[in-house]
Amino acid sequence: MNIEIQIEDLIEKNAPDFEISKLFKNEIKAYKTSLRELFESNQGKDFLVKHTKKLDAIIILMYKTMLRRTFGNYLPMRSSIPITLIALGSYGREQLCVHSDIDLLIVYEPCDGYNIKLLIEKFLYMAWDAGMKLGHRVHEVNDLHPAAMEDITIRTSMMESRLITGSPFTWHATQRQLKKIRLTNPKSFILEKIAEAHARRHKYRLSMQPNIKESVGGLRDSQLLFWMANTIYGVSHLRELSGILFREERYREYRMALELLYRVRSALHLLQDKQQDQLVFDQMPNVASMLGFKDERRLVTKVLEAQWRINNFTQIFVKKMIRPYLDHYRFTFLRTCRIYKGIYNIEGRLYAPFNQKIHAIEPLLQMLALLEDKHWNFDPSVLALFTYATIKHPHKKSTYSLVRKLFERRYFYCFLELFYNAGILHELLGVFRKVQHLPQFDGYHHYPVDLHSIRCVEALETIKDPFVASLHETLSLRERTLLKVITLLHDTGKGRKQNHSEVGAKLIVPFMKKLHFNEVEQQNAALLIRHHVLMSSIAFNENIYSEKTLYKFMSNVKNSDNLKMLYILTYADINGVGPDTYSSFNARLLRTLYENALDVSENSERITDATKRLRIEKRLKNSDMFNTLSRGMQKKILGIESNLFFFKFSVDKIFAISKKAEDVKDYNFRLHTNETFSIEILRRIPLNIGYLLGNLSYLDVVSMDIFTLFDGVKYFRLEFANMPSDETLEQINTIVKDSFDMSRNIKLTPPLIKQSEITLDCEHSLKLAQLNVKTANQKGLLAYIMQVFEELGINVVTAKIYSTKKRAHDHFL
Repeated sequence: MNIEIQIEDLIEKNAPDFEISKLFKNEIKAYKTSLRELFESNQGKDFLVKHTKKLDAIIILMYKTMLRRTFGNYLPMRSSIPITLIALGSYGREQLCVHSDIDLLIVYEPCDGYNIKLLIEKFLYMAWDAGMKLGHRVHEVNDLHPAAMEDITIRTSMMESRLITGSPFTWHATQRQLKKIRLTNPKSFILEKIAEAHARRHKYRLSMQPNIKESVGGLRDSQLLFWMANTIYGVSHLRELSGILFREERYREYRMALELLYRVRSALHLLQDKQQDQLVFDQMPNVASMLGFKDERRLVTKVLEAQWRINNFTQIFVKKMIRPYLDHYRFTFLRTCRIYKGIYNIEGRLYAPFNQKIHAIEPLLQMLALLEDKHWNFDPSVLALFTYATIKHPHKKSTYSLVRKLFERRYFYCFLELFYNAGILHELLGVFRKVQHLPQFDGYHHYPVDLHSIRCVEALETIKDPFVASLHETLSLRERTLLKVITLLHDTGKGRKQNHSEVGAKLIVPFMKKLHFNEVEQQNAALLIRHHVLMSSIAFNENIYSEKTLYKFMSNVKNSDNLKMLYILTYADINGVGPDTYSSFNARLLRTLYENALDVSENSERITDATKRLRIEKRLKNSDMFNTLSRGMQKKILGIESNLFFFKFSVDKIFAISKKAEDVKDYNFRLHTNETFSIEILRRIPLNIGYLLGNLSYLDVVSMDIFTLFDGVKYFRLEFANMPSDETLEQINTIVKDSFDMSRNIKLTPPLIKQSEITLDCEHSLKLAQLNVKTANQKGLLAYIMQVFEELGINVVTAKIYSTKKRAHDHFL
């Protein structure tokens, strides 16, 4: 039966209010269950409009029911009741997503003949009882302007007002107030919204898990464009400015990008059955399937491309509209600021008129090459010049010469970012065509390939590690330019079936020929790209003190020059992954590998553990501190069996550990909470290492050293990935003490380790075997392995622990 007939029947029977609300609740519930079916046939903006119209119909019927219920057979004409219901925000734009709040503005005019507040209250209670997710405001007409002036959020939402139902007279009065709001101090409103957008864009940067609503190039950017257009031009729809502010084909591309974001956001809401605006990895396969994409990679590529398009369009045309309202506008075209034809420099930021004709790319590259070599910022007016520049293929030799000049600059990253934002990076550097907006689903990278590559160049130009920076300073201009090209192009082989390092090594050679690098430089570039993940792989997964490992590593790298370049490239690559990826822990591993490998590379004869140990012992004997020790103590230190103990620690550290070992009775330990959390233990009595690791497994061990010293003293050093809170340090202190009670047991769940995931080298050295475990990362894995070693009486000299979120790479001597 039709809901209106059922409502009328209940009113005639004078049924209680909750029964009418129950009818609406069931109607809304039935509608929600049909949303997926509606989405299958009507996606994008069409789906949102249909959804909005359905909600309009429900609200109109609710309002009508409330009036009918209140007035009975004496119902006046709706136009004569001075109340109007107005949609705001995304609801007003007809872009309301499934689980978004329904923003409603109720405006009224005082009238002695009606109890207006009672009518509004009855309507709201009916909506709430029906389960509607309303975000509402109630205002008298004359209060609209003061309310909007007090709160920019209210003013912004009122810009998108749309009549749902109510008195047309009250609506006309409302529109007059809305116009008054729009014309009141527009400059202040514009500047505040721009500042708000800047903060939002800084918080929600581009990534492979984009926030469809808030991130750079998201729906909020498109809303900013409309807010500016409405404030400045008074338009109700952005398309009214097509042919005036922008060309029709540009607007069409922008609308197509928006359409995809509408589809993705609606799919997220439907699949999650809640408000969900971030497209996270776990949801990508289902969203891709729902929207008809071949796979999630294709979906994310298209979403990233759409966000780039929206970002580019909104940046350019927001600035084009608001420029007259900005204080620096009057300086822009002064002759004293001009640095190139049509280009003006104001405090390190380049500006241009928006009415310039379209340029060829070559004069623009020439302009960049002539700029002072420093970091530059670019106004969207300059972004427009590069976005719409004409680029002819194949490039002329002079174009490649200009590109080479840009690579030679100390600061090139800002230009790369300009090319990316303008959408011409792949036009200038054809090797980027296959990796444009290409996502990386490896659980490691934060950015798509092209953006990651640019971030790597940024890291190369702003090296924060003092040691890496000192190495970079020793490079010649030619070597720095070569390294910058390699850093930018190192991942351009991705997106193919073959190994991306091998593909990248092939791609870089023809490109470098065009940039006039010689054959040796081309070969070195290919070698470094072929092995660009080698250094981090060995540093984080293998024994970097092993002679075998070092010689194998250097057989790929070839020489010390390549080693230096690979080290700096590895630093840039890791820093380009995302925030905080480069840590003090992996910095230490990389530097140790570099220094150990450099030692190998600079000796023509193989360096054995024995000769390396002798050199360290010589440094020890020549130190002043060593000569202050008793002969007995000197003999004990030199008699420590483990070569690795001498390789791993500095002379000062060896003395410090040995001195503590001499003084220890049963045991002593210390907790360190500097950059990372670590525990140092010296013990004469047995240590229940399985119990200790089992109780601290939640902190994630990243490194473990175990060395037998002298007089039965053993040294342990455990380093953890997570920093405990101050409140838990005392508890950890107790756990360490309890670990010297060998009767204590902790029940450990045996991890799942396949036989193929364990390798054993019984000929690692004369006295040591090496066991490698590469398996799925599991809670308590290390604790269990150490417990097994203890039970079997196997003495672990040292352990190298490294794990990602999914895999563990553990090595034991």
